[in-house]
Amino acid sequence: MLLHVNATFAALLATLLALAAGVVAVARLGRPRDTLFAGARAAVQLVAVSLAIGWVVRALPLLLCFLLLMYAVAVRTAGRRVVPAPGRAWLWTAVPIGAAVLPVVVALLLTGVVPPEGIALVPVTGILIGGALTATVLAGRRSLDELATRRGEVEAGLALGLTDREARMEVACEAASDALLPGMDQTRTVGLVTLPGAFVGMLIGGASPLHAGAVQLFVLVALLLVQAVATAVTLELVTRGRLARAEP
Repeated sequence: MLLHVNATFAALLATLLALAAGVVAVARLGRPRDTLFAGARAAVQLVAVSLAIGWVVRALPLLLCFLLLMYAVAVRTAGRRVVPAPGRAWLWTAVPIGAAVLPVVVALLLTGVVPPEGIALVPVTGILIGGALTATVLAGRRSLDELATRRGEVEAGLALGLTDREARMEVACEAASDALLPGMDQTRTVGLVTLPGAFVGMLIGGASPLHAGAVQLFVLVALLLVQAVATAVTLELVTRGRLARAEP
């Protein structure tokens, strides 16, 4: 067992969360209550999932509902981060996440790389949705921030005869590409800086180091594809004005 879940574990977890909130408060990095809320919410959600997942994976309808719930939560989270203003523009974040994750999951099932079983499908799909969520948020926020900061350059492009999409693309493309950096850095440094969860989990479960490494490599490469697609689609939606913030 990697961790002993007992009273000491709970006390240490609470201390680490309090320290994280304290650092946020002292360094003025945001609201410390958001950090506390995120930690408490994670605890509640993980307990609920731990209790429910064994029941969910046994029935196909429940499994599909659970996967759809994961997708819906990711869309809502991405939408609130990218377009916080009231309105329905945030619904467009469903497009990059779905376009990135669905083809990869279907391909994995059709080729037999991932068996059509809940115990395998849930974690793999969850990892891919999480990667698409991160890429969508980073690409959306960075590109919209850049368009707001360099609005004069967009207007200059329009004056030169570029279309709205072309003028925005010239400004936002490089900023959106920053969304790929976390995934690329994780892939480049795997095994040297970090040992990701899939690798460690398989080793603890009794798999050979070679098998665990192969699975982790597959996850990392799949994430690169998912994040690239999510970033490209998000950039396209931003430059076409589908994902846009309300004008001040």
